[in-house]
Amino acid sequence: MNLIAAVDRHWGIGFQNELLVRIPKDQKFFRQETTGKVVVLGRKTLETFPQGLPLKNRTNIILSKDPSYQVRGAEVVHSVEELLLAVKGYPTEDIYIIGGESIYRQLLPYCDTAHITKIDYTFQADAFFPNLDKEEEWEVTAESEEETYFDLEYYFVKYERSKLFRS
Repeated sequence: MNLIAAVDRHWGIGFQNELLVRIPKDQKFFRQETTGKVVVLGRKTLETFPQGLPLKNRTNIILSKDPSYQVRGAEVVHSVEELLLAVKGYPTEDIYIIGGESIYRQLLPYCDTAHITKIDYTFQADAFFPNLDKEEEWEVTAESEEETYFDLEYYFVKYERSKLFRS
């Protein structure tokens, strides 16, 4: 499975249930990577989408502890175990974990690839992605040239779990 996120210098991903910044080229990359695929997200992340609706042209699976939570146009699961059963029929390379913080942390052990947009700036953040630079089982396998959006510099970085640590 894949993780996909945009992070600041301190691996911040959000503040008060909103993204830290919207970079058009990052949003385009996100669309290209996830369209036609399975996206896994939490309830709070879904609520940040326009009208709180699932993403179009993707299979949306919402992980929520609330047993009564339902979403039109998405499958809702209530545990990691239930999620793993729900995605069993899909190729693992077609599954993208898209947030938020608790979903990333719960599913990191099941993922082998992370697509991270690293923004060279420190925002005020209250939600964070696990710092893969400090995780010995993760290694950078690809990195773009520096990109610029107004005064922000950013890079597209691909991390992969070292083969020594794959399950």
